[in-house]
Amino acid sequence: MNNSTQGTLAISLDLELYWGMRDVVSIDNYQKNLQGVRQALPAILELFKKYQIHATWAAVGFLYYADVEQLQKDIPQQLPGYDKSDLDPYQYINTLEKKSNQQLHFCPDLIELIKQYSGQEIATHTFSHYYCLETGQTQEQFKADLQAAIAIAEKANISTTSIIFPRNQYNQAYLGEIADCGINCYRGNETNFIYNDEKGNGDRADKRIFRLLDAYLNLTGQNCYSWSDLRSSYPINIPSSRFLRPYSAKVRFLDGLRLRRITSGLEYAANRGLVYHLWWHPHNFGVNLAENLSFLEKVLQSYQKLNTQGKMQSRTMREIAQLCINSESMNSYKQLFRV
Repeated sequence: MNNSTQGTLAISLDLELYWGMRDVVSIDNYQKNLQGVRQALPAILELFKKYQIHATWAAVGFLYYADVEQLQKDIPQQLPGYDKSDLDPYQYINTLEKKSNQQLHFCPDLIELIKQYSGQEIATHTFSHYYCLETGQTQEQFKADLQAAIAIAEKANISTTSIIFPRNQYNQAYLGEIADCGINCYRGNETNFIYNDEKGNGDRADKRIFRLLDAYLNLTGQNCYSWSDLRSSYPINIPSSRFLRPYSAKVRFLDGLRLRRITSGLEYAANRGLVYHLWWHPHNFGVNLAENLSFLEKVLQSYQKLNTQGKMQSRTMREIAQLCINSESMNSYKQLFRV
């Protein structure tokens, strides 16, 4: 069964290497996670192949280059004017040497590897890991960044129709820009206030605590979404349901609760024809790879059971958006945006 009334598992991964962590942690302190991506990403792809999972990989545009020298040739004329200079990756680029930690910053080979696996979509995570809610940057700067991201993907024969906003800083004012660039869907955030978009790397301590607890206990509901919800606006918002937190030895005794929190959401979505959206970063699996893969496989086994029962299908963000766009109920949006 392949229709928009069936339960759907969406999986998206934010592929960013050090560009996504640069303003959070030193490269020395996060080096093991970043190096581990080169083992984690192929292993995740193999698991997806085993369980016939369709997934969306949102890649930062910088990753398509072999080194900083190549990247510098394609820097947009309009750069983000963040008030906080430490957010600006272009200042950081100027400190990089051509042969300095290239595998922690660039991975065109991994992008090519993803392309070799069926059912995998390569989306954009913007060109420079762009922060859409930070003060100082503008809508015009964002569009220049997005156009650069789409252009470098096109050089790799990748058509970009989905976006995941870095740091989940989804900006309502920028949706028209992504539609103008041919992008028809994005990953929004859970509706509960503890997942609201905020500036900066972190949120208030109370929100972080609630999010951590919500990974183990049902504080905010299952965060599943109906197809009518998805079809209610354009570009199409395919919100997150759950961040797949990586393995931690300190709280491994709670992994049963963490697993049940996800699998109960899958069952809820499957039994009601809803969409469940799971996401994480490949660098989250960069350490403790065996434990993280084992946990992921248990999640996928739960999905497989539901799929065998005809209750759930695995779809990329692009595939979900296309089902929505093909719906007659989106006619007004089709005319407005010439979809």
